Amino acid sequence: MIDDHHPLGDPLGPLSPDFAAQFVRDDRRPPCQLYLISPLDVAGAFPDRLRRALAAGPVAAFQFRVKGVDQHEAARLADPLQRICANADVAFIVNDSVALAKRLGADGVHLGQSDGDAREARAVLGPSVQIGVTCHASRHLAMEAGEAGADYVAFGAFYPTTTKVVEHQADPVLLSWWSTLFELPCVAIGGITPANAAPLVAAGADFLAVSGAVWQGDEAAAIAAFAAVLA
Repeated sequence: MIDDHHPLGDPLGPLSPDFAAQFVRDDRRPPCQLYLISPLDVAGAFPDRLRRALAAGPVAAFQFRVKGVDQHEAARLADPLQRICANADVAFIVNDSVALAKRLGADGVHLGQSDGDAREARAVLGPSVQIGVTCHASRHLAMEAGEAGADYVAFGAFYPTTTKVVEHQADPVLLSWWSTLFELPCVAIGGITPANAAPLVAAGADFLAVSGAVWQGDEAAAIAAFAAVLA
């Protein structure tokens, strides 16, 4: 069992601040991209909001994240959103549920630490589906996910967020360390806004996972503001 309550949530201990000071983003890595996460309520007018958001600027992936509904209802809610993403050439990622991802033929699944193993997900979903794993602030968990065949690892939370309870505080140096040592993409998550995103891009994030900053206001304006930061 990993001691995820260690400083930085990592049994490997804290990284030296000098690492961050010496870090230079590798130009050979693709530019940082936006990874949009749904609000919990995706009913009603939300499909129109998603369509508007995706038209406002580049988005690489959309994560479908709903809680407290059965798989049948989740699939019903996902259907129009999945079609909108397909039309916009945006990857459709299912949060937490390998079974739902398989049922929908989703482009990917995102697993929390309690949602099963990347190897098991790969066996069910096949070689072409993208598998992401939440690794909090732990280098150890991220290396384990990479060894298990994950396609990306997610670190966070980097900033305070209202979207979920923050149990693990991550430092941007974690992104620098990861992208220096590993080719596997890393996602930064947690309270990211257009105003605070730039340091995470500079630190080496391959994707910025955003939700509240987009859906708690004008989604098109927020996507455009993120696009300006990432340009």
